[in-house]
Amino acid sequence: MSKRIKPNLSLFQIINMSMGFLGIQMAFGLQNGNASRILQNFGADVHHLSWFWLVAPITGLIVQPIIGHMGDHTWSEKWGRRKPYFFIGALLTAIGLVFLPNSASVSVFLAGGALVFAVLFLAMMDASINVAMEPFRALVGDMLPKHQGTVGFSVQTILIGIGAVIGSGMPSWLTKLGVSNVAAPGFVPDSVIYSFYAGAGVLLMTILYTIFTTKEYSPQDFQDFSNEAEEPVPEKSRFSDILKDFVNIPPLMKKLGWVQFFSWFALFTMWVFTTSSIATHHFGLSPDDGESETFNLAGNLVGELFGYYNFFAIIFAFMLIPLARKIGKKQTHALALFAGGAGLISMYFIKDPGLLWISMLGIGFAWASILAMPYAMLINVLPLKKMGVYMGIFNFFIVLPQIVNGIFGGIIVKNIFGNYAMGYVVAGGITMLIAALISLTLKDVGRDHEMPVQDMQNREII
Repeated sequence: MSKRIKPNLSLFQIINMSMGFLGIQMAFGLQNGNASRILQNFGADVHHLSWFWLVAPITGLIVQPIIGHMGDHTWSEKWGRRKPYFFIGALLTAIGLVFLPNSASVSVFLAGGALVFAVLFLAMMDASINVAMEPFRALVGDMLPKHQGTVGFSVQTILIGIGAVIGSGMPSWLTKLGVSNVAAPGFVPDSVIYSFYAGAGVLLMTILYTIFTTKEYSPQDFQDFSNEAEEPVPEKSRFSDILKDFVNIPPLMKKLGWVQFFSWFALFTMWVFTTSSIATHHFGLSPDDGESETFNLAGNLVGELFGYYNFFAIIFAFMLIPLARKIGKKQTHALALFAGGAGLISMYFIKDPGLLWISMLGIGFAWASILAMPYAMLINVLPLKKMGVYMGIFNFFIVLPQIVNGIFGGIIVKNIFGNYAMGYVVAGGITMLIAALISLTLKDVGRDHEMPVQDMQNREII
């Protein structure tokens, strides 16, 4: 019996199943733009920031492959396969969003300093975001035929950009509306606290929207779609299978892993050290100034800049599909990474803070491609029945560079750059250029093509 062909999804259906990513990335944007600022508000030294940020990649390293494996072996008629993890992750992330900026208030009622609670709530947020995020990558592979992969991940990139723009810009917007951007020593400004509340609400609403508007394929559907029907998914889930899957990762994933390593090394550098870099390099503050009004203004500017690169990513996401079809996926990704590396390096040379948005153009192009092209290349070589676990394993190549950077980044900033972090941001730009060069060496990636005619003739609508 011939296998069934997975049907095309409409643009509206793709948007529905990816809408929750908007809320997740609003939370992620709030965290990326404000976590270092919050930690410095609570007294953290700049050269310790990367250590606190280690929480995110370590939890991702552990959580995402496990959630992917569990999702591959989960099914209920009511909840589906990936949706239970969306909901649990979103709920816990929302709780973390509420409590992270209020760590000083929590410390009044419970034994421990505000910085300790901030790190604990940051860890909770990171683990929960990973629980919610991983299934969305796998869902694209689950639901879309492979020739729609670039479209699916590009739509995710657009929604990610919208959520991140809102999350990154909200503290600054609230400040302009009259909400206080100054707090007593050891506390976080109201503009940040209220932004995190809004992020929690939007996250829950968008996740619930995806849950109620998306119907996942059943295990029987997957069996009918699969090219490996003679190798059915085992009924019993064994965590030891994750190690076996890791050993058998496709060759393209290994090569893409190096591209991811250097790309995410650069991104981690930017997220952790941009606030301190701009405060010292552009505003002339000392590295140990983490509470002044000027420092908080620098923090707002960083939020706006991160909003800019996410906004530019939305625009570039529309370009990825035709560009990948014309010049190829790996060439598109390399071009974007070259632009991103140049953008990071240019931050050193642009002295006027008001012109730093120019740097965000290149970073936005890179961010759009990083969120889409590696996954669009990858799903062509992944077995359908293991989409979740392999997406989780692919996350290793995202979190390992962040762990390495988190361990050594602060030491380098302190001992080589004297706690003036802008030089390290430039180093991050160089690693993104390296990622671009490696991307050009990828083989057997090709261009995006429309669905073959025979698939159109054989397609069944479910």
